Amino acid sequence: MASKKSLKEEKNENKSASYTAQDITVLEGLDPVRKRPGMYIGTTDIAGLHHLVWEVVDNAIDEAMAGHAQNITVELLADNRVAVTDDGRGIPVEKHKQTKKSTLETVLTVLHAGGKFGGAGYKVSGGLHGVGVSVVNALSEYLCAEVRRDGFLYTQEYQRGKPKGAVKKVGKAKGSGTKIIFQPDPEIFETVEFNSKTIIERLRRQAFLTKGVHLNFIDHRTTPAIYYGFYFDGGLLSFIRHLNESSKQLQSEIFYVEKSAEDVQVEAAFIYNDEIETQELSFANNIHNPDGGMHLTGFRSALTRTLNSWAIENNYLKEKDSNLTGDDIREGLVAIVSVKLKDPQFEGQTKGRLGSPEARTATESIVSEALRNFLERNSRDAGKILEKCLLAAKARKAAKAARDTVLRKGALDGLALPGKLTDCITKHPEEAELFIVEGDSAGGSAKMGRNKFTQAILPLRGKPLNVEKARIDRMLANKEIKSLVVAFGTAIAENFDIEKLRYHKIIILSDADVDGRHITTLLLTLFYRYFPKLIENGHIYVAQPPLYSITQGKETHYIFNEDEKEGMMKSIAKAKGLDPETATEEELKKMKINVQRYKGLGEMNADQLAETTMDSANRVLKQINVADAEEADKLFNVLMGEEVAPRSKFIQSHALSARNLDV
Repeated sequence: MASKKSLKEEKNENKSASYTAQDITVLEGLDPVRKRPGMYIGTTDIAGLHHLVWEVVDNAIDEAMAGHAQNITVELLADNRVAVTDDGRGIPVEKHKQTKKSTLETVLTVLHAGGKFGGAGYKVSGGLHGVGVSVVNALSEYLCAEVRRDGFLYTQEYQRGKPKGAVKKVGKAKGSGTKIIFQPDPEIFETVEFNSKTIIERLRRQAFLTKGVHLNFIDHRTTPAIYYGFYFDGGLLSFIRHLNESSKQLQSEIFYVEKSAEDVQVEAAFIYNDEIETQELSFANNIHNPDGGMHLTGFRSALTRTLNSWAIENNYLKEKDSNLTGDDIREGLVAIVSVKLKDPQFEGQTKGRLGSPEARTATESIVSEALRNFLERNSRDAGKILEKCLLAAKARKAAKAARDTVLRKGALDGLALPGKLTDCITKHPEEAELFIVEGDSAGGSAKMGRNKFTQAILPLRGKPLNVEKARIDRMLANKEIKSLVVAFGTAIAENFDIEKLRYHKIIILSDADVDGRHITTLLLTLFYRYFPKLIENGHIYVAQPPLYSITQGKETHYIFNEDEKEGMMKSIAKAKGLDPETATEEELKKMKINVQRYKGLGEMNADQLAETTMDSANRVLKQINVADAEEADKLFNVLMGEEVAPRSKFIQSHALSARNLDV
């Protein structure tokens, strides 16, 4: 047994743990970025990887906004390299008076060095922080900068932020511009493989916001290469039409205004459709602000105040009536607000929210005046908009009554859980799992095969209501959905409280067939529309039950897809001395190889279901997330909405790429 240390020994140890100047670490140059990349790009997962592309593209967009670039090209090259080229002025290469190095090297190696902190380089820019390309350099295994300027081509190469040599004058060159080629560092990122769809959508959006500029994308990783080109003269008008193409618009004319006030250039557009969802996008200096900010606040305030005033003046509302709320007015709204200002104040390097007060006052005054003129010029559109808002207000009151009824009933019943819910024992939500199971038969197997301590089972009867086509009052009248709401414990809509969530894993467990996929889609629509925080916080999962079991003697293998089955069958055939390319299932069956296709969970025994789909040691779960909410919203509208034509078009366009069809 170790003896206790004396007080004197402890004091001597404390003295040896020094805290002097030599204990202070100074990270120089780009070392802080490599040490704490999350501080600069938010994360080191796939989102952080693509943030590198955005930083370089944003610099090129700044050149376009300043009127110096007309063409921007993003290329995905071999070895996970990316090339971003613009025909702007080209980064200066002459010696910088402060750093005594080439200006190009200064921009690539010094944080907060750029043309956006003063001088006449840029009136407005998205890369305000000036750390963009230097951060990309720091987090890249390799980077090469090529500059065409003053009739010559200059290059410089880097390895993990360190120059491999000085800037070189390679030779003569026509035109001007900058090309940045970089290869993300696998030591930093969880993955270094870029997603072409993510980049394409970003470039399309930038083309809408920067009218008159060509944005091109080339993916050289495939043969032949994939090419996309974007160019829009209409700006936000084109953007609105794109966002609303799958919905029926109420207005004959899109609201649009572009004007400056208080040194802030404001561009805004909106249209109403017959949906109940709202789409609002906000941008500052062409940077998407997913969390909104002052410009969006100003737009909402102008919209709410002006429409309420117009409604009273034109007898849609009486003075004594309660005003339309912001939620009433935004139902079915598709809106874009874009501002350009000299010194925008963003929250964080990822620029998720705009905090500049002048953006609010400028947007509010400009939109208020333009909207009043719009309503006066387009009285028929004004009437349709207000009828839509009044209907939303009526539905809001009905929905509130329905919600109150659900909550009040729950309170009177002592917060009774649904009768068909088989709850788990644990009272700790972080340990608890709720399986939403298709049908009573599968529900019975799941109940017998579950871990009673952590796993709860809620069977659903029939297909859930398609909430994309239903208001909340009708939705809450649906017995199956009401059971889900009460089981979650979070309530819904403005009463939603994620802190009251009773299960931190909510798992959809449906059959591996078309009907099962349909049920999963309906449930995901419900979660996306009315419980988005559950998706955002990573609480929603889809279980992956096996498609087949292959039994050979006493061994049973569970197979989850057709490719896996084919590989297993070839392996068994080879082991049995058969030609794996020509052996048939009939031949294998004669050798006592049994192949069973599971059409439904109810066909599985409780122990099979538990082993393959519920046991955390063996199961396969897909966590649901929404990487691009705007695109997801559009797809939900197409697939689950009222309009048939967009859905038919989608099916026809994607018919050849369909998978997992039962035939």
